[in-house]
Amino acid sequence: MDVTFGLAHLSALHLDPPSLVTAAAEADFASVGVRVFPATPTEARYPIAAGMPMTAETVRRCRSTGVSVLDVEAFTLDGVRGRADWMPALEAGAELGARVLNVIGGDPDPSQLRDSLAELTADASGFGIRPCLEPISYQCVDTVAKAARLAEGTGAGIMLDVLHFVRAGGTVADLEALPTGVVEVIQLCDGPATVPDLPTPTELPLGQSVDGSSRQIESRAQRLAPGSGAFPLAEILRALPDVPVSVEVPSVDRTAREGTAAYLKALHRATTTLLTSPDTAGVR
Repeated sequence: MDVTFGLAHLSALHLDPPSLVTAAAEADFASVGVRVFPATPTEARYPIAAGMPMTAETVRRCRSTGVSVLDVEAFTLDGVRGRADWMPALEAGAELGARVLNVIGGDPDPSQLRDSLAELTADASGFGIRPCLEPISYQCVDTVAKAARLAEGTGAGIMLDVLHFVRAGGTVADLEALPTGVVEVIQLCDGPATVPDLPTPTELPLGQSVDGSSRQIESRAQRLAPGSGAFPLAEILRALPDVPVSVEVPSVDRTAREGTAAYLKALHRATTTLLTSPDTAGVR
């Protein structure tokens, strides 16, 4: 069976968006996610706003390769950022043809966060983009249940990062309880049963923050390819049939050792093996 799936930018964040599209095409990925807003305080920002040359070049490469942009990332609703911050991200996403904006719930005030999310979602609808909360195990919105409660009534969706779902103690029953259609994207990776004790890296692509817990370091730099760890990936995929998959497997060590092209091709092979296995065949 033929399967198609995308590549999250975090898997190769050292590549600027046009180069990411080219590398994704060469590794047979059907789509990409593009980082248009920094996710950590120290992170540099690619010049990928609406009307800028890099944005136009990314669109050109998408057209020439057939690779599409599934989502743009990563906008944190922190209680301070508002329309002046998210409108440029939406404008860039619209020019790239994205249909999802990845949103992180970083505001500790649930009521304020819901109001911000509703306002963002209303603005995004004019661009044909759906904001989707990504539960992150070390953020205020850390579980799918919290994300679903916040999304209810706002029109927002959920982006399910498998790593954070597992690390936050998520179960398949949690997924089965979600409203139909609320999960727009599955960010797929694998990992050991428990958080590994990881050394602090000296640097990360694009100047991402290197401080933080082992859980944060694992998330940003040391994930495993689908099918090579202990996560219940088949069960998760069966609970969310037909949801688009984006492979998010940053591995600083493997990328340095194997080279970007070989690493991305290995990720594609591993994901294809998982999605065509008897346990998961037919769910997408």
